[in-house]
Amino acid sequence: MPDPWLGISEHGLIGDLRTSALVGTNGTIDWFCAPRFDSPSIFGAILDPDEGGSWRLAPTCEVSRTQQFYYPDTAVLITRFLTEHGVAEVHDFMPVLGAGDPDHRQRLVRRVSGVRGTITLHMTVDARPDYARQRCRAERSGDGVLITGDGVRLGLVASTDLEVDDGEANTTVSAAVELTEGDTALFVLEVLGEDDEPSENAMDLTDALLDATTSYWRHWLGQSRYQGRWREMVHRSAITLKLLTHEPTGAIIAAPTTSLPELIGGGRNWDYRYVWVRDAGFVLYALLRLGFTDEARAFIGWLSERIGRDHPDEDDELGPLRVLYDIDGNVPADEYELDHLRGYRDSTPVRIGNAAVEQLQLDIYGELIDSVYLFDKYGPGLSDDAWRDVRKVVGWVMENWDRDDAGMWEVRGEVRPYTTSKLMCWVALERTVRIARRRGLPGDLVGWSRVRDEIYERIITDCWDDSRRTFTQVEKGTELDAGVLLMPMVKFLSPADPKFLSTLEAVEEDLVTDSLVFRYTPESDGLDGEEGTFSLCTFWYVEALTRAGRLREAQLVLEKMFTYANHVGLYAEQVSATGDQVGNFPQAFTHFALISAAINLDRAMDEEKHS
Repeated sequence: MPDPWLGISEHGLIGDLRTSALVGTNGTIDWFCAPRFDSPSIFGAILDPDEGGSWRLAPTCEVSRTQQFYYPDTAVLITRFLTEHGVAEVHDFMPVLGAGDPDHRQRLVRRVSGVRGTITLHMTVDARPDYARQRCRAERSGDGVLITGDGVRLGLVASTDLEVDDGEANTTVSAAVELTEGDTALFVLEVLGEDDEPSENAMDLTDALLDATTSYWRHWLGQSRYQGRWREMVHRSAITLKLLTHEPTGAIIAAPTTSLPELIGGGRNWDYRYVWVRDAGFVLYALLRLGFTDEARAFIGWLSERIGRDHPDEDDELGPLRVLYDIDGNVPADEYELDHLRGYRDSTPVRIGNAAVEQLQLDIYGELIDSVYLFDKYGPGLSDDAWRDVRKVVGWVMENWDRDDAGMWEVRGEVRPYTTSKLMCWVALERTVRIARRRGLPGDLVGWSRVRDEIYERIITDCWDDSRRTFTQVEKGTELDAGVLLMPMVKFLSPADPKFLSTLEAVEEDLVTDSLVFRYTPESDGLDGEEGTFSLCTFWYVEALTRAGRLREAQLVLEKMFTYANHVGLYAEQVSATGDQVGNFPQAFTHFALISAAINLDRAMDEEKHS
């Protein structure tokens, strides 16, 4: 029997700036949540091929090879099937008509074309809403089929006959279509409101929707200022990040999936369909450097609302901000497990929600205020209300920076005095001082500067291992953490400082393997099993080498890292010991880091060339 599990990286991503879908190289849509990224899944076969539900579309004969690629400069995905009888292509996309589209009807469009020979394809829609806890009913409605469940209404129309199949487990809809060269067939799945009916003109609109969608993506990407050496990889990352943006709110999620494992068969499976405050500064940096100011403005607006909310009581242990929020900026519901799903390649548990929201992570304040600083510097500037909110947050940081916490990696073991937490608290105060001085804004400059300097001295003294000549993961510790590579990036140390250069050497000795970087020693995180190298940290390593003047090594590491992208340029969270991508997919943080690393290395190489 063929393996029912596609590799995590054997997928492309399509979306409409509200939600997204994963399309496998076998032509199956095996992950789709609607109407939003954080809605329960309708197709979830990536977590259970038997029970999760899917939309299958593939030749009935044996396939010798498949190819998958994007229309250039768009998020329209093409899957090509090569068989002994002929060749066919499936064009998958979700219509995006323009920013703020008021009449948006959510659609998954699949257009099949005969390229050569004669080929028969079979289509099956097996919708299983609410993470496969519901079963659907299907009935004919006009020229299509209405698929319904509790709180779910889907309309399916096609250019060929549709059959409703009442199975024991679920009602499915299927079709068969024979194509010769030049023939096309269309399938459109609509997400309907409570009173909506399937569109009678959906088939007639398909070509117009495709043209409008490709035009939208090419116009959007045309705003990019990047013209460097790695344009294809940078622009594919930019499109991926845009696909992870919830346009109505401005939120940018960490990944569109949940519970794709960091270790196959293990329990390191988390729900990433949320907005991490940790990502904020990196997000704004990448967007502003590429020239996407509208997205930056929308995201900073979303962040400002989090800062400006009523702050908790002073005795609240978690402080004025949470580690992560849902798309609407609310604290997510409790984490729970779905015992009825097998999990990807039997990696359990499958989790919904993320308990990290109840952790204290002090680093988020530095990353947040760094994003405010960047927007104030390169954008229209902070309002008086926003500045007052920043001052409140910084006041809390001044009183709490020396507490033990879970660290930037959300370690689920005991709290510890993490170096990166102290580092980012230093960033919070340092950036606040910069904003105040540059703009002449009111504030406790003396107090902020005093605490900033206290943190600096604590890091230099207590987070430094003089015997190994390196900064360590925690105060008075011996283990290393790739997060210390950020020190020159956040301007804590000069990249030429001997302390940083020797730290870089120590990280290379302990955490780098054939250019890939572990974020820390896995045994230190309180979880069972090992994890792979962390792709984000590998791009941080590229930046560290760049800033240290080791440009040829930086270029080699970057080029090697590009080889670990999947066939359409996407990255999961980690790379396993076998070179496979693992973890939730695709991960925004990895793509932000790619953009930053490429931009800064490009600039350094250009400066070297012209010096």
